Amino acid sequence: MDAIFIIGASGHAKVVIDIVERQGRWRVAGLIDARLPAGAVHFGCPVLGDEAALAELARAHGVRALLVAVGDNAVRARVVERAQTLAPELAFATAVHPAASVARGAEVGPGSVVMPGAVLGPDARVGRHCIVNTGAMLDHDGVLDDYASLGPGAVLGGNARVGAFAHVGLGASVIHGVTVGEHAVLGAGAVAVRDVPARVVALGIPARAVRGREPGERYY
Repeated sequence: MDAIFIIGASGHAKVVIDIVERQGRWRVAGLIDARLPAGAVHFGCPVLGDEAALAELARAHGVRALLVAVGDNAVRARVVERAQTLAPELAFATAVHPAASVARGAEVGPGSVVMPGAVLGPDARVGRHCIVNTGAMLDHDGVLDDYASLGPGAVLGGNARVGAFAHVGLGASVIHGVTVGEHAVLGAGAVAVRDVPARVVALGIPARAVRGREPGERYY
């Protein structure tokens, strides 16, 4: 069984650890996190050090793959970029829970995580370093661009699209064929019946933009 590192030691990391273990393809050799001291244990996994030591730790533990377990899209992107710079020889794994439904033709990019109960319809495409949360659905021909995320129970109809770094909140819905623009946030429980512009926060039923949003800002 190949060894893997997970960067991050949070609640989200617990979910990622569980998915990796249930896949049965990798053994979690340890966690990389600067907020906890080396030797600490998080969800049964040892914290080995921070990202500065990533390449050295990978050689010491025979690790060739990693996953970034950070929930915020912009922060996750920064951590991915840093990891690529510090240890370019490491490949990004893909984590798909066995209880997720992945239809024929659906694709999941490297670094992405698909959680239990999620549904990817035929020819759906999940980009790099995305999160498809528990019970979320991306129907046929839908697209999540790189670093986008779906909250628990989010539902996207066929041919819907979520732009890079955008987030669809818990229980929100996107009608078929509708696009949520780059860096936008569709709030929890909102329903997008028409395109959501890039770089806005949209709330309500039907969803309406309530303010602008700069890349990297908190979701709400």
